[in-house]
Amino acid sequence: MRKLLSILWNSFRMALQELKVNKLRTFLSLFGITIGIFCIIGVLATVHSLESKVQSDVQSLGSNSIYIDKWEYSGGPDYPWWKFVNRPVPKYDEVKMIREKSGLAEYICYFNSVNTNVQAGNSQLNNVSIDGVSEEFNKIQTIDIGYGRYLNESEFLRGNPVCIIGYENADQLFGNAQKAVGQSVMFDKKKFDIIGVIAKQGSSMIGGYDYDHSIIVSYRSFASMYNVNSNNTQPYIMVKGKDNIPSTAMVDELEGIMRQIRKLSPTDEDNFALNDINVFSQQVSGFFGTVNIGGWAIAGLSLIVGAFGVANIMFVTVRERTSQIGLKKAIGAKSGTILTEFLLESAFLCIIGGVIGLFLVWVLATILSGVLPFPIAIAGNIVILAFTICVILGILSGIIPASIAAKMNPVVAIRSK
Repeated sequence: MRKLLSILWNSFRMALQELKVNKLRTFLSLFGITIGIFCIIGVLATVHSLESKVQSDVQSLGSNSIYIDKWEYSGGPDYPWWKFVNRPVPKYDEVKMIREKSGLAEYICYFNSVNTNVQAGNSQLNNVSIDGVSEEFNKIQTIDIGYGRYLNESEFLRGNPVCIIGYENADQLFGNAQKAVGQSVMFDKKKFDIIGVIAKQGSSMIGGYDYDHSIIVSYRSFASMYNVNSNNTQPYIMVKGKDNIPSTAMVDELEGIMRQIRKLSPTDEDNFALNDINVFSQQVSGFFGTVNIGGWAIAGLSLIVGAFGVANIMFVTVRERTSQIGLKKAIGAKSGTILTEFLLESAFLCIIGGVIGLFLVWVLATILSGVLPFPIAIAGNIVILAFTICVILGILSGIIPASIAAKMNPVVAIRSK
C-alpha cells in the first residue's frame, strides 16, 4: 500500500512538473482534453437540466393521466385540424358517466377555461385565464397554495363566487401576493372573493398550465357565467389511472367507454381524442437521447485530438528522462513500476485537462442559469463520468510510451544522456 501511494505521488508530482516546466507545450497538448471534457459535461449537464425541466412540466399535467379532448395534442406541420374541428366538445355530464363505467380510473376531472379582463379596484389585467374545474382537479394536478386555502367541497357543490388566484396576477393587482387573500376581483360583471393564492410556479417549457397568470373557480360558478360548450371555451376531461395501471390499459378502457357514451356504431370513427401524458414523456426522453448522441460525437472528436496530444507529451517525456529511467532500473526498479508511473502520469495530465474543462463548464452554467428559465445543474454522476473518461483516455494515450520506457535496457538508457 505504501509503495502504491509512493508511485501515485511521484506520478502526480511529475505531471505537475511537466506542466510547470513546459507550460505552453503541455497546455496546447491538453487543450483537446479540456475542450472534450467541456463538451461532454456541458452538453450532458445542459441536456439533463433541460430534460428534467421539461419532464417536470409534463408531469405537472398529471402523471399517468389521459386527457379526453376533441383535439389530438401531437401537433406537427401536417396536423389535420379540419378532421377535429367539428367534433363535439367533452361535457361535464360525461365525467359522471366515465366514473360509473371505469374500473381503472382513480380521479376524474372536468376543466374549462376562457380568457377575459380582470379588475381589482383601479387595477386591471387583460387576457387572464379563468379556469373552471370540478372537485378532483387538485387530485390530478399539483396545486401548491402559497397563501390562504384551496376550494372546499361545499364551495364546489354550491358554486360560491370564490376563487384562487395565480401569484403573478395577485402581485400585479394588489402589489403584494399575500395581500390578495380576503380581497375581491371582478370579471365579466361578477365579483369573486379571493380565498387563496397559488405559490409562484415560474415559466413552463411546454406551454402547459400557467398558474401564475390564472384564476381558478368551481365548475358551477364557471357554468353560471359562460356557455361551456361554446367555441370560445377550451373544455376537456382529465382521467388519472390507479397506481400500477398502465396508461395503455387506461386508453383502451376509455376508448370503449367514450364510444359507448357517444353512442358510436362499430363503423363510426372516434369523435374524441385520448391524449396520453406518458407518451409525451417518452417522446421527450427520445428527443434528448438523440441530442446526447450528438454531444458525444462532438466531444469524441475533441477527445481523440487530446489523446494524441497527451501521447505526444509522453513520448517526449520518455525521451527526456531516458537516463533517469535507466538509473531507476539499475538500482532495482521493476519494469512494472516504470510502466505504472508513466501511465499514472499520463492519467494525471488528462485529469488536469478535465479539471480545467469542468471549471469552464461551471462558469458557463452559472452564467446561463441566470439567463435561461431553468437552472443548469452539474450532476455528480456526470462529473464522475468525465473523470473516468480522463483516466481511461490517459492510460490509453500513455500505454505505448510507458511500454517503451518499461522495456528499456538500463545500461543503454544511462549512456544515452
